[in-house]
Amino acid sequence: MLPALQPGDWLLAWRTRRVRPGQVVLAWHPEKPGFLLVKRAAWREDGGWWLASDNPAAGAVDSARFGPVAADKIVAVVLARYWPVRRRGSR
Repeated sequence: MLPALQPGDWLLAWRTRRVRPGQVVLAWHPEKPGFLLVKRAAWREDGGWWLASDNPAAGAVDSARFGPVAADKIVAVVLARYWPVRRRGSR
């Protein structure tokens, strides 16, 4: 999800099924059980939500590869990102 999210970012998410286009969501991968995706909800269509990567040139796996994701596979909407507090003495 570069550039919006960086490796190591933590996310504050709200469990809901109320999604609007443009929001970053957590969703279960439609082809890999137990694998949670972080993607941007692009639009809704009959088969579910079209989830897009912010950086498709990096070879990201999104709806362009696996199609729309059923609405019941959307777990949460990301409200904010933050960085973990570093432990004392760590760099």
